[in-house]
Amino acid sequence: MKKTIYSIFAAALLTTASCCNDNPAQTTKSGLDPSKFKTDSTALYTLTNENGMEVCITNYGGRIVSLMVPDRDGTMRDVVLGFDNVADYLPQNNKTDFGAIIGRYANRIDHGRFTLGDSTYQLTINNDPHSLHGGVTGWQYRTFEADQPDKKTLVLTLTSPNGDNGYPGTVKAKVIYTLTDDNAIDIQTSATTDKPTIVNMTNHAYFNLNADNSPIVDNLLFVAADQYTPIDSTFMTTGEIAPVVDTPFDFNNPTAIGQRIEEQDTQLINGHGYDHNWVLRGGADINRLAATVVSPKTGIKLEVYTDKPGLQVYVGNFLDGSVKGKGGVACERRTAICLEPQVYPDSPNKKDLPGWYDPTVTPEKPYAHHLVYKFSIEK
Repeated sequence: MKKTIYSIFAAALLTTASCCNDNPAQTTKSGLDPSKFKTDSTALYTLTNENGMEVCITNYGGRIVSLMVPDRDGTMRDVVLGFDNVADYLPQNNKTDFGAIIGRYANRIDHGRFTLGDSTYQLTINNDPHSLHGGVTGWQYRTFEADQPDKKTLVLTLTSPNGDNGYPGTVKAKVIYTLTDDNAIDIQTSATTDKPTIVNMTNHAYFNLNADNSPIVDNLLFVAADQYTPIDSTFMTTGEIAPVVDTPFDFNNPTAIGQRIEEQDTQLINGHGYDHNWVLRGGADINRLAATVVSPKTGIKLEVYTDKPGLQVYVGNFLDGSVKGKGGVACERRTAICLEPQVYPDSPNKKDLPGWYDPTVTPEKPYAHHLVYKFSIEK
């Protein structure tokens, strides 16, 4: 059934996109042809600010496709992985989360099961043996309704029906992308429901601040965290919180991502590198700095701000060159870092952790998450 749904949708998208390519539109600063994203239901939306920064987003999965920021020489560089056309984002062509809005629930839920009230729910399994990023047909594979009120803002909305991938309740989600004049992408996500459910939304951009698809192991990473949540060999959190001190997970001082990544630490082996949730310091305040990344090659600096308690850091351990991104360039291992603010993984099943944040959403208690990716130059 899954393949049938995907195949029908793929055929529709490809047919429409092919028709649209007869009259290609002017390309974006990043070299994208908007006509290759145009179908009956999808398009490419371009946001610009007063500094010449450009962000291109498709409403298929709410994905950031390209992100042009200045390097230390003032040259505009694309710093995210993505594809040249909407068809390549379809799961039967490339099963990736490049740039996507993740929902209903970011990260893993243990064996896809959780209890809410008196009911236990079974979700679709897509990361054996767990449910990951919303299940088999998570929101990264859905088409959002889009409205662009001005050149700096894009509003995306999506209705997720009751029973979607096993989740209870009809959820209406909204994402507001705003490109600010201080070179930040301000992302506000929200959701309402008609019955109790769980929601945990984030963005899954793959950042390469080197802007050349080279490995990012020399990038300097800072994470504002004294603890992290260990995982087992299936990438599931164990229910513990561990200190980062004297481990490869201590990034309280900016440290090259690859400096300790090959150490024979059990946790690194479990994650094949960094693919873990850090427990952030501070409260629910958008002014809280969660992390920074700096490329020595370009001088581009990324700051991440969030009002959620956790930050999943993933460094492209499973990229292997089989996926060809923009310009046909192979996406090789560890050529990107993902910084995904969220509640702790498997929160519905691990309520005893210090700093635990309740992911339950009800008609009286809507969901909201404020996330900012801000860019600057470090000389």
